[in-house]
Amino acid sequence: MNKIAKLTLGLLATASVVACNQQGETKSTTATPAATNAVAEAKEDKIVYVNSDSLSEQYQYFKDIRAKLEAKVKKAQSDLQAKGQAYQREVAEYQQKAGTMSATDRQATEERLMRRQQEIQRLDQNASQSIAQDESTEFNKVYTTVTDYLKKHAEEKGYKFVLTYSKTNPAVLYADPASDITKAVIESLNSEYKTTQTAEKK
Repeated sequence: MNKIAKLTLGLLATASVVACNQQGETKSTTATPAATNAVAEAKEDKIVYVNSDSLSEQYQYFKDIRAKLEAKVKKAQSDLQAKGQAYQREVAEYQQKAGTMSATDRQATEERLMRRQQEIQRLDQNASQSIAQDESTEFNKVYTTVTDYLKKHAEEKGYKFVLTYSKTNPAVLYADPASDITKAVIESLNSEYKTTQTAEKK
């Protein structure tokens, strides 16, 4: 799953270019003084950040897409493995019988086995291409969902810059926790995703 992991990191690093905090207002009545001050300071500075590691771990839509792609990869690997094992059995059977076969039969069998091998190679290549295309399509959907949300609410909050922070791929060496809007962003995204999923099931 290295390919998925790489796309995950790339998506999150890009998706966090613009962000905002929808929940800051909706939960302000119950927020602690420290949290209230943090939101106020973040709004005043107009610079906030989103932790991309947390986003990948806690955003349900992202987790669902990742699980879907992992399942497809696992199925493709299982199918190819089964075909590969069947091919190996055919090769072993041919090797056992080759000494008693006529030259014509050996040639025909070898040609058939070569075609089988080429077919498996094509299936492997096609599966890889299909999975890569699905990854691109699905993660672009996640990217669009995240950026649409962040752009909309960044305008409401007046944020000018939103940075992305990640321990695994740090572009920022230090980030003040007071400017961290990750939790509120994830809560809002998950809420919107849950609403969308409920509506689709009706």
